[in-house]
Amino acid sequence: MIKIWPDIAPGSEKLSFQEEILENSTNPEVKERFVSKILNPTLTAYIPEKPNGTGILVIPGGGFLKLAIDKEGTDLAPWLNGMGVTYFVLRHRLPGEGHSNKELVPLQDAQRALRYIRSNAAKWKLDPHKIGVFGFSSGGYLASALSTKYDEKVYEKIDEIDEVSARPDFQILGYPVITMLPPFAHKGTRKVLLGKTPTEETLIKFSSEKQVTADTPPAFIMFASDDSVVHVENPISYYLALKKNGVPAELHIFKDGGHGYSIRWSAGKSAGIWPELVANWMKFLV
Repeated sequence: MIKIWPDIAPGSEKLSFQEEILENSTNPEVKERFVSKILNPTLTAYIPEKPNGTGILVIPGGGFLKLAIDKEGTDLAPWLNGMGVTYFVLRHRLPGEGHSNKELVPLQDAQRALRYIRSNAAKWKLDPHKIGVFGFSSGGYLASALSTKYDEKVYEKIDEIDEVSARPDFQILGYPVITMLPPFAHKGTRKVLLGKTPTEETLIKFSSEKQVTADTPPAFIMFASDDSVVHVENPISYYLALKKNGVPAELHIFKDGGHGYSIRWSAGKSAGIWPELVANWMKFLV
């Protein structure tokens, strides 16, 4: 694993704990691990035999309480590496674990991770103009936050890596949390990130559909109509904001798939076609 910060990450200076991994699978042939207690954010690189120059920062979900690093991380390797895509799974800090400015630490890590990948593009045979972000659920929220706040100053410059742009060249969002505003916010994610009583100003600031501009990167968004965890208004509101600002975007709302399907649980459902749709969409990226 690759540490993205040269020293202690900003806002975590007073903390000391060990990363925890919870095994949550009854089937020994299927890995189902969840990571928490993340003090030193890292990237895990998955490098194909024949890199095509495209890189993706992958951000697993878990409601900002944990990270589903297998279902929404390692499981993507046969598909993405098979297309020649180099991808990096981010283990970012979680806002409820005592970090200062807790609402900023996920974005700090996401910005730094994208900058780290781009600054080392030559090492991994990547085109620095073909580096995107792919997030699931709360990771989809963080991917959308990175896509709309890539140039927001959320930490002080540490080294030359921080001079590199954190703007993703494209974004892929799987069943994403987007808004923090009632009535469609995912209350659990909002509470962990922003606390029990955030102001309306804060809710707007942290609602990605309110932060879209003409410079927001192109987006592929997927969702399932039978998702009982995140309201469908989340992806729809983001798509409409992108469209309003002239940002190329593609939205797919499948009949079934539920929440958290990724590749593992989408087989046999209408959502099961999503990897093919993403691959096709990526062919037309400039």
